[in-house]
Amino acid sequence: MINRPMWLLVVTCASALCACVAYEPVPVVVSPQMTTQQRFDRSWNAALGAMADEGLAITEQNRAAGIARGSRGALSVTATLETLPDGAIKVQFGAAAAGDAGNNLARRVHEAYQRRMGR
Repeated sequence: MINRPMWLLVVTCASALCACVAYEPVPVVVSPQMTTQQRFDRSWNAALGAMADEGLAITEQNRAAGIARGSRGALSVTATLETLPDGAIKVQFGAAAAGDAGNNLARRVHEAYQRRMGR
């Protein structure tokens, strides 16, 4: 029969072995970086889509210059895309009509753009 100290030693060793855990390595998938042109295309499409989301009819598109204009009634919004030296794309929306209505529309287009970009 096993005496008490021997039993305690067996239980302690068994408990220590149960506490050891070996985790499987998690595979890490590195997605390829987007090129500057791909980022510009994504931003350009999101900007045009955001303008359409807010009911603007696209009246001018100059992709090479990075300018798109859309209008709805007397209100119009201009989207300007600029490629920065570090490869980032700067996108701005401005209203041609002064006042709250134009500013609110530009803000709503910007919010729609952010949603389309997943932000």
